[in-house]
Amino acid sequence: MKKSIIALATVITLLFTANTIQANTVKSESGINEIVDASQLQTVYDAYFTVKDALIKSDSKLTSAKAKDLLIAITAVKMDKLKSNEHTVWMKVVKKLTADAKNISSTTDLKKQRETFKSLSKSTYDLIKVSNPDQPIYKQYCPMADADWLSKEKAVKNPYYGSSMLTCGNVVETIK
Repeated sequence: MKKSIIALATVITLLFTANTIQANTVKSESGINEIVDASQLQTVYDAYFTVKDALIKSDSKLTSAKAKDLLIAITAVKMDKLKSNEHTVWMKVVKKLTADAKNISSTTDLKKQRETFKSLSKSTYDLIKVSNPDQPIYKQYCPMADADWLSKEKAVKNPYYGSSMLTCGNVVETIK
């Protein structure tokens, strides 16, 4: 009888442990998928910010190189891994994002890069607006260029004029 109780307790413990391990595995797998989903677009956003930073420096060669990185990030996005609201917006903006990144990467004409950056910023804004970024993103506006851009910092650093008018502009929206 005592052996039967010990055997039964051992079986119950093993079953409980197996269920706990299985539940934790399911939780961690879904966590991994969420990380993949979040990083899908985060890579695009990070590449966008490096293009912006290169424009702030008025470095057309660096801007071109960073736009190539952005293009790689855009093409690496797996649409089936996006949340439905992100997927809907992605389908609307992906062609424009791709075209803008190609245009910026294929020229070292700073004026053309900055002009194309206006459109790139609009498409990126549409996308980031639905994707709940993990940190606040600031939509900023320059009245002289009549254009917006996105920034991780609240302090204005204007990509349309660089050092000639670095602080021209203001925060018009905070995306959380």
